[in-house]
Amino acid sequence: MSVAGTGKEPSPQEPLLDVRGLVVDYAANGRRVRALDEASLSVPAGGTVGVVGESGSGKSTLGAAVGRLLPPSAERVGGTVRVAGAPVFELAPATLRRMRRERLGMVFQDPVASLDPTKRIGAQLRLVLGRRADKRVLASHLERVRLRDPREVARAYPHQLSGGMAQRVAIAMAMAAGPELLVADEPTAALDAQVREEVLDVVFSLAADAGTAIVWLSHDLAAVARRCARVAVMYGGRVVEDGPAGQVLTRPAHPYTAALARSAPARAGHGARLEPVPGRPPTLTGPSPGCAFAPRCAFAVERCDRERPEPVRVDGRDVLCHRVGELPFTEPEEVTA
Repeated sequence: MSVAGTGKEPSPQEPLLDVRGLVVDYAANGRRVRALDEASLSVPAGGTVGVVGESGSGKSTLGAAVGRLLPPSAERVGGTVRVAGAPVFELAPATLRRMRRERLGMVFQDPVASLDPTKRIGAQLRLVLGRRADKRVLASHLERVRLRDPREVARAYPHQLSGGMAQRVAIAMAMAAGPELLVADEPTAALDAQVREEVLDVVFSLAADAGTAIVWLSHDLAAVARRCARVAVMYGGRVVEDGPAGQVLTRPAHPYTAALARSAPARAGHGARLEPVPGRPPTLTGPSPGCAFAPRCAFAVERCDRERPEPVRVDGRDVLCHRVGELPFTEPEEVTA
């Protein structure tokens, strides 16, 4: 299949998702806030990548930018986003809609808010599948996400569903067209633990069956370690460490990754106190002059305050740190428990 809007076949070596040097600002209270500060990320066809970091690190903005779904207050200042070779921010509206429909699925944190409250579930799913989809086809897609009574769900309105059911519906709609890439932004944050695992099982099993790549934006390091082949750690609007999940989360090379892993709830025994990341995340109004983590980093040197780190390749991962390879981190306990 040719790349939408380009008329060429995608190269086998070309990543399915390729984000390079993306800069996004928000207008807020008369000033500009920098949400992404030259963020870069690539995802191969069929890959599973977890994007982790504290609130405010830029995860959700990155996810929204992939589908050109940034709010009106946001502005792309620089950088590129390509999906299957197509430049997302340069596509004409009709071509963009086609790309979203045929190549890209999105699952958001609040499933009810992502559904139309005025339409029954079946009618909304039919809009994705096409008006010719009959009740049997609608039911089959709802069965795929393990809803017990799909015909009854198809007749319901969003407000009549539980949070877990609504999220399964949102997943069914996102996966109905067999997208090549699924972006899931904290899709289980509002669910209880048991339902959370069930919903994640649905997401990853459907994606595996369809060969769909996943970008999962999450705070849950333990779940990311279990389910994703790669992890990208975000801080200050940049990806500061990117590599195999098992290595990044158990043998971190960046000071922020090490601090994040130590603060993971899965590491704490019963009654034990977590070790939080010291300080607070930055609020940037422009490009960070140096390393954005420097004010919170116990290993920072003068260079870190004034010189932006560039990616360094080490142990099969890319790391944004001037002191990579020389820091005496104690390996955190496994976060897969």
